[in-house]
Amino acid sequence: MNRVHCTRREFLAAGVAGAVAASLGRAAAAAGESTVTGELITRPVPATGERLPVIGLGTNAYGVSDPEEYAARREVLERMPALGGTVVDTAYGYGDSELVIGRALKELGHRDRLFLATKTPIRGEIVDAAGLVEESFRRLQVDMLDLVQVHNLHGLDTFMPILLELKAAKRIRYVGMSTSSDSQYPAFLEGLARYPLDFLQVDYSVGNRTAAERILPYAQDKGVAVLVNMPLGGRRGPMFGQVREQAVPDWAREADIHSWAQFFLKYVVSHPAVTCAIPGTTKVKHLLDNQQAGRGRLPDAMMRRKMEAYWGGM
Repeated sequence: MNRVHCTRREFLAAGVAGAVAASLGRAAAAAGESTVTGELITRPVPATGERLPVIGLGTNAYGVSDPEEYAARREVLERMPALGGTVVDTAYGYGDSELVIGRALKELGHRDRLFLATKTPIRGEIVDAAGLVEESFRRLQVDMLDLVQVHNLHGLDTFMPILLELKAAKRIRYVGMSTSSDSQYPAFLEGLARYPLDFLQVDYSVGNRTAAERILPYAQDKGVAVLVNMPLGGRRGPMFGQVREQAVPDWAREADIHSWAQFFLKYVVSHPAVTCAIPGTTKVKHLLDNQQAGRGRLPDAMMRRKMEAYWGGM
């Protein structure tokens, strides 16, 4: 490891941020911070029938070294299960995100209340694939992972046999692979045909619906669970910037939608192939908004078409 990485590790071992986080958590509770309401929406993992809440947590921005930023992320991880969310998705390639999450979950002591998913390295020469996977266990400070995915197909044929062995040994509960690029879809479908996958992860949103053409129908037909990355926009641009000066249309309230985050997320999770959306979330106020999208009514087929038409006309 390089010097910068070691320095961050020293920070992650320190106790200062934990005290800051505890203080923030107490302050939020004292302020009577609002929570979410309505019936929790869950979807089954086709391989087992295990049900997961439809809104999870993406952690691409969790590799922090500042005590206040660490405290904010720790608070999100602390509040999430109380709000009904369980799925936390990270990756070896997200800087020190695995280290931050590992430390926070150890401090909080509620790893058993979360569905913890990670991904293999996204780039670089693969010299010791098994060792790289073990590194994720060590960084996250766990003996078992709920899901490990081959990230953006990098080293698929090298990593997947190792992941399947770990699944057989009951150190990994589910295996999968991910992509966030339309250009990888043909290779993605080939991988789905070759390996017995439990999950796939793909980019999908009301502003980027390409995955609905082939990937989502394939997953639904073959009984593969789907995590959705970039549900709030991504490579084609963040969607919030396009609605900054506009109110959510009144008709969206028929699906219990009261914010743009809920508009975007409920569109995604109302697709029957989608198991869980994992919006990047670093603040509790955004966590509350996002988790509310996982409760109450969902758009039906007619409203989904209306949402698509509305977005296309902007």
